[in-house]
Amino acid sequence: MKKRICLIHTGGTIGMVKGENGYLPKEGYLENVLETISDLKSPEMPDFDFYEMSPLLDSSNMAVDDWNRIGEEIAKRYNSYDGFVILHGTDTMAYTAAALSFMLENSNKPVILTGSQIPLCEIRSDGVDNIITSLLIAGSGRINEVCLYFGGRLLRGNRATKMSADGLLAFDSPNCPRLAEAGITIRYLPYTKPEIDTDKEFSLCKLENVPIGVLKVFPGISFPIFDKLMTEKLKGIVLETFGAGNIPGEGDSLLPIIKKAFSAGSLITVCSQCPQGTVSLGAYATSSPLKEAGAISGYDMTTEAAVAKLYYLFSKGYSTSEIKALMEENLRSELTK
Repeated sequence: MKKRICLIHTGGTIGMVKGENGYLPKEGYLENVLETISDLKSPEMPDFDFYEMSPLLDSSNMAVDDWNRIGEEIAKRYNSYDGFVILHGTDTMAYTAAALSFMLENSNKPVILTGSQIPLCEIRSDGVDNIITSLLIAGSGRINEVCLYFGGRLLRGNRATKMSADGLLAFDSPNCPRLAEAGITIRYLPYTKPEIDTDKEFSLCKLENVPIGVLKVFPGISFPIFDKLMTEKLKGIVLETFGAGNIPGEGDSLLPIIKKAFSAGSLITVCSQCPQGTVSLGAYATSSPLKEAGAISGYDMTTEAAVAKLYYLFSKGYSTSEIKALMEENLRSELTK
């Protein structure tokens, strides 16, 4: 029996058309284009229904409320479909994939985000293959988690990051093996599925728009700047450090600031600026101030996953100490500890 997939269009390059000031989403356009793609009517394809969200968004405008809208559309259709394919812009696709991996609690169905670098309205668009292959993977029943498919690569959603602004192989997951590769055939690779609580049913955790920031360390950074940022209103910061968690030698001045942040209910999660590798606080003297002050290790999480995880844990209503502990725990296979 054929699987039934829900194809949800949120916006992004794949369904854009040329306007006076560049490409922009156009409601109703994509559904008409899909009707002209004969391969989508192939017997090998799963059955699918198309749903277009309104308004359609350029993904650079995607925000927490939009993640909630996508999650709600999945949740109200969850029992009616075997899987979901989400058409999304590439700029923030990895953020949305990471967010959905936490929001969709105890989900045991494929949710695959995809899109394109070249709009379907243009010659050489990569969108057709991305849609077809995503639907086939969702209909296979082989991978039942939130994923990102792009350019022949199926990636764990909360491990993916955008690697290229203009290449067709736009995404990768440097710290996690790919789940499948699509060439002449779709080859599924050995992987460990994220654990779910089989005693609990699927549920949606909507995210609260809590104040979270991302700050990148650079040579010559003035750490007293942090002091002005660390108010009781700021709930979390993802600090992108050098290498394995290192900061400039003047980082001792950061220690009292981080302590002040923690006492005010703010948390600092340390991620690496390097796409590959893990944070190891205390391995070098230049990372010791962070560890001593109570900063959290993000291990090998992407910045996208760390941001999404902070939103999720704060939205669950956990205490600051509970969030600090859970940020370093593996909840959805988002980190390697």
